Amino acid sequence: MKIGINTAGIGPESTIDGLIAQAKRVEEMGFDSLWIANMFGLDAIMSMALIGRETKRIKLGTAVVPTYPRHPLIMAQEAATAQAASGGRFILGIGLSHKPIIEGMLGMSFDKPARHMREYLQILSPLLRNEKVQFSGELYKTNGQISVAESKGVPLVVAALGDLMLKIAGTHADGTITWMTGPKTLETHIIPKISAAAKEAGKPAPRIVAGMPFALVPDKEAVRERLDRGLKMYGTLPSYRAMLDREGAKNPSDIACVGTEKEISASIRRLRDIGVTDLNCTLLGVGDRDLTLQFLQTELKATAA
Repeated sequence: MKIGINTAGIGPESTIDGLIAQAKRVEEMGFDSLWIANMFGLDAIMSMALIGRETKRIKLGTAVVPTYPRHPLIMAQEAATAQAASGGRFILGIGLSHKPIIEGMLGMSFDKPARHMREYLQILSPLLRNEKVQFSGELYKTNGQISVAESKGVPLVVAALGDLMLKIAGTHADGTITWMTGPKTLETHIIPKISAAAKEAGKPAPRIVAGMPFALVPDKEAVRERLDRGLKMYGTLPSYRAMLDREGAKNPSDIACVGTEKEISASIRRLRDIGVTDLNCTLLGVGDRDLTLQFLQTELKATAA
């Protein structure tokens, strides 16, 4: 299992210079990957293209870019450009986002999201392989190809949580990227279902990128209220709420990797043992984020595949 860091996009990391500085530090510390969410600050794909010019080894991924605002041709073009800028180290992570954002903020329809993603991937996946696409569906009609000479292809992971989305992702993508999903749910639901879909489609075993909140603290119970307050939004969104319920978790803090060094090490080992291929660590605003990062560095050799 590889360990990566999800940049928070807050404080110094909310600026281009701060983000690049963090990327260089994470690379120097030996982490396998750096991930960034596409929210309401810096654009994730563009940021990774810039970081790609300033780093040498670390893989760079988006966690994740919403599909609805970008036509798959445009998404493929941006991804191929980031791949060229980074010398082949870019991983495209995409997802549906959530109804309050797509309908409430953007004014777009969130009707039948699985149908949207299926058609989207039928166009996007071959485009990322530099293939020409001719597609006519209910939502998209596309005839075209992206040609970026320095991109030899872009790995694709999809934020898939429900049964149908896991089937779609296993069939058309290279793996999944999760958030607010605990180890029991990963082991009994996410990993076996996307793996079965990939096998049925004749594809290799899928990449499992597990996004987890992390904080090194002497007493988890002492910071639980702050954790639940900071992560409250995620417990209210239907897709995440379903994963928390499946895990038997009342609040998002219940699945966070928070506690002492011994407790966090045990959580990491369990994730490795159940089949997570890439651990995507988000540093929480409790405890000392720098100490948490340094401790995760010590775990790199222990968890290397």
